[in-house]
Amino acid sequence: MAYILQIETSTTNCSVAISKKGETIAVKEVSNGYSHAENLHVFIKDILTENKLEYADLSAIAVSKGPGSYTGLRIGVSTAKGLCFSLDIPLIAIETLKVLAHQVKEEGGLIVPMIDARRMEAYTKVYDTKYKEVRKIEAQILDSTSFQEYLTKGSVVFIGNKTEKTKEVISHENAIFIESVPSAKEMSMLAYAKYKKNDIEDVAYFEPYYLKDFLVTPAKKKV
Repeated sequence: MAYILQIETSTTNCSVAISKKGETIAVKEVSNGYSHAENLHVFIKDILTENKLEYADLSAIAVSKGPGSYTGLRIGVSTAKGLCFSLDIPLIAIETLKVLAHQVKEEGGLIVPMIDARRMEAYTKVYDTKYKEVRKIEAQILDSTSFQEYLTKGSVVFIGNKTEKTKEVISHENAIFIESVPSAKEMSMLAYAKYKKNDIEDVAYFEPYYLKDFLVTPAKKKV
């Protein structure tokens, strides 16, 4: 039946969905801070029970691979890998910014999904409205000149959890801002397309895509 369990934990949204042949049939999510450790396994168990499914009914696990929150990605990926190991089913990885871009349904123009990377920096990518890549992913410092080469040519939809800060520095009549976070429900078609092509990951070696190295601030010495 190609039931795929989808996990999205790259931002504050702890999101789980089940799809069947590329169609989302159920979603459970909460976005009230980083509660992934408390909620993720509960959501997975509940969404299966509520839809009268067993773990054995799953054909694959799809996980949002990043970039995003280091801790959130670690929790999502480790959970997905554990399920794939125990159930002996494939692991499918979906780029987080592509998941976010699929929330936008526009005719013409460009889509810029963006995820907060602290201060005025964001993980960004540029797609056209058929979700084809226009510019590769970047960790970009936002200022008044950002994306001007696209804004002068037509509409640009900025979507993500960085748009409020983006409004402060980017002012253009062609700019459209949508505050949002990635959700597992937008992973369905993407995951099923990869599943059909057998575009899967090596469960033993797969790691999240952080884009930037995770930095640990050393503790201050007590005087």
